[in-house]
Amino acid sequence: MAKTLEQERLAFEEDARRLEERRRRLEEKEREQAISTVERSGLLKLEAKRLAALTDRIKTLGIEAVEKRLAA
Repeated sequence: MAKTLEQERLAFEEDARRLEERRRRLEEKEREQAISTVERSGLLKLEAKRLAALTDRIKTLGIEAVEKRLAA
């Protein structure tokens, strides 16, 4: 026999909660990977003032422009 509407609604909400939890874990893994990449690049060895200036310049130019300049 089919589930009641309330049971279906509860099951749907539980599935949505699990999906959101998986999404959160994936975002955390992506963040950890990005931090690891920055660490390996040596950027975290820069003094804070120099790193801040570099990131401000990247923000000003935009990622695409920086990539284009570095590729040239």
